Amino acid sequence: MVERWPGEVPLKLISIDTMINADVEQASSLIIGVPTWNFGELQEDFEEVWSSFCEIDFSGKRVALFGLGDQLGYGDWFLDAMGTVATQVSQKGAKLIGEWPVEGYDFESSKALTPCETAFVGLALDEDTQSFETKDRVERWLNLIYPQL
Repeated sequence: MVERWPGEVPLKLISIDTMINADVEQASSLIIGVPTWNFGELQEDFEEVWSSFCEIDFSGKRVALFGLGDQLGYGDWFLDAMGTVATQVSQKGAKLIGEWPVEGYDFESSKALTPCETAFVGLALDEDTQSFETKDRVERWLNLIYPQL
């Protein structure tokens, strides 16, 4: 994703397992990647730091999320972890940006849907079933969120 960043402002990469409140305080905007693991769960490294992550204050921050999941193999939980993170950062004051339309996906349910259920709360990627769509989706999404960051 960094290679496709359209902006002139450099990105600072921070691993979720080392992200602390100070990192968030220094940023005006964040892009957070959230893979969904097994049956709608956070990936193990994210799960290990979840309680610390929940203490971070996102007040006044713009947050864009992208999620990875398998819509056919785990269609009942597609991108649920992204939905979990979206709920948490919103409750801690973040303004979510970068909604992505549900058209073109085939899944049963997802916690990552917006209330109207016509969009995901962030970019939806499926490397298992639709890897051929990833490059185009990433580029379109980055161009969508860049002006809002």
